[in-house]
Amino acid sequence: MQVRADQLAQHLARGMRSLYTVWGDEPLLAQEAGDAIRAAARAAGCTERQVHTVSGAHFDWSSLLGASQAMSLFAERQLIEIRIPGGKPGKDGSEALQRYCEQLSDDIVTLVQLPRLDKSQQSSGWFTALDAAGVMVRVDPVERKALPQWIAQRLNQQGQRVQGGEDGQRTLAFFADRVEGNLLAAHQEIQKLGLLYPAGELSFEQIEAAVLNVARYDVFKLGEAVLAGRVARALRMLEGLQAEGEAAVLVHWTLAEDIRALKRVRDAVQGGKPLPMALRENRVWGVKERLFERAVPLLTDNGVAALLEAAQVCDGLVKGLRHPDWPLDAWESLRRPVLMLIEQLSSNAPAGAKARGASVTRLALRA
Repeated sequence: MQVRADQLAQHLARGMRSLYTVWGDEPLLAQEAGDAIRAAARAAGCTERQVHTVSGAHFDWSSLLGASQAMSLFAERQLIEIRIPGGKPGKDGSEALQRYCEQLSDDIVTLVQLPRLDKSQQSSGWFTALDAAGVMVRVDPVERKALPQWIAQRLNQQGQRVQGGEDGQRTLAFFADRVEGNLLAAHQEIQKLGLLYPAGELSFEQIEAAVLNVARYDVFKLGEAVLAGRVARALRMLEGLQAEGEAAVLVHWTLAEDIRALKRVRDAVQGGKPLPMALRENRVWGVKERLFERAVPLLTDNGVAALLEAAQVCDGLVKGLRHPDWPLDAWESLRRPVLMLIEQLSSNAPAGAKARGASVTRLALRA
């Protein structure tokens, strides 16, 4: 019997089965599914719990089979957990699991926990025996397309929500971009929002502040300082990141992503799309959205090409490659795309802004 992770609570409310198998590669959802089954088992009278972890080829499967037949002296029912982190029980384990499924008892609830399995493992005798004898709960990662809705559902569970309409969708998309690929981090951020703010509607600014405080906050702020043309602040942040032991590769990736995004947005505008639409399609949100609105009209074809070339050279330098015209030190090389972008935005800015930023930019470029 197959049950989706989001349907498990409803299934358990209708009554317990003797065997549950939770498998997949999403740690948060696997943990939550296991916790839900344990809680339901306790409520059903399973006050004694045994945990058997299969690690290596020398696991004693006979002890597990014996435990499934032994009556507890202290509890009416038992919960037995079988954890197979590697997903490969071996020949002896395969036979033992099939025998285990044949002798399930109503006095025992069994929870089997497995990682993600390939097709051959899913078609094995032991896995098909687990499938036939009990309930299968598969936990897969939440894909980017479904992540905003997942976040909205989790917020709703704690009495919070985003704005309605397009503004709310933009807020959820911003949130999803910051936690994509790390559902545990998304869960922690949602819980933090529940602690920081009361039930009700959350603004974009509230979510932006909370999420960026945990994400690579200083790295994100570096990109904002560069796009805003704040030379002194950008250079201080570079020095601070280096002093704190931040990876030069991550700093370069953040700067290069901004440069590539500027090119994509500029290409879209030159192709006839309105700037707001181009920004939305390239997932430029919040503070970056306002900075891009200022920066994109100031870019030139030659300037963008030079920035992309600099980002490419710098990519090799931060990974240990050398270039005859660039500094050997990775952090020194990171200064160049930072200052090149600031110089281009400053030199093409209106007269007042150009006068304010030109001198400091030239001094920094000569440093």
